[in-house]
Amino acid sequence: MKAIVVGASGATGRLLVRQLLNLGLNVRVIVRSPDRLPEDVRSHSSLSMIHAAVLDLSDAEMAEYTHGCDAVASCLGHNLNLKGIFGRPRMLVTDATRRLCNAIKANRPVKPVRFVLMNTVANSNRDIPERVSLGQKCVIGLNRLLVPPHLDNERAADYLRVEIGQSDGTIQWAAVRPDTLIDASEVTEYAVYSSPTRSAVFNAGKTSRINVANFMANLVTDDDMWARWRGQMPVIYNKAWS
Repeated sequence: MKAIVVGASGATGRLLVRQLLNLGLNVRVIVRSPDRLPEDVRSHSSLSMIHAAVLDLSDAEMAEYTHGCDAVASCLGHNLNLKGIFGRPRMLVTDATRRLCNAIKANRPVKPVRFVLMNTVANSNRDIPERVSLGQKCVIGLNRLLVPPHLDNERAADYLRVEIGQSDGTIQWAAVRPDTLIDASEVTEYAVYSSPTRSAVFNAGKTSRINVANFMANLVTDDDMWARWRGQMPVIYNKAWS
């Protein structure tokens, strides 16, 4: 099985890459800064690296690099500094999602490719009723207006929900929604739900990055888990915060 990962040098992305390699996959990564990947990952015999910014690739290059991949995983996000939050590209996640999906379609795969997007619990799944308080709606609305990365996350998930949808013949998708991200050295018990069980604004939970990586890796490789969450936006919490 072969997977391609974008955002692979980020705090969650590099954990995902390692877990996919440990599961025996051939992994291709598109990274702007290869040195940010751990040495044992960079030197792994089943890893291939494309040294580039994902949005700098041409359509032909994007199609070439996604060709033959059974899964695409995106851990792209914005750096939490002024340039990362307010600088360009403002729609990094959305534009990369759209271009990757276009590349998959251009390749005409014989079976659907799994697209796993790392998203955020602050983004509601508008395919199903999700109960959100008025206060939270107001805060999220302000974020949408004032904080470009939040709108980017919403639009990326909306692209999968609306443009790809539930019956596309070439792409199947899931958008993983962690709560407040924390670091941990090992995978621990975690819980996954169809919708948030707590307020992302007023009663936030915690999700370790390594647990997010583990769940995303399982979605890529486990057929039963994929059947459970395909076309949905599962919410993941560390068990103690569920």
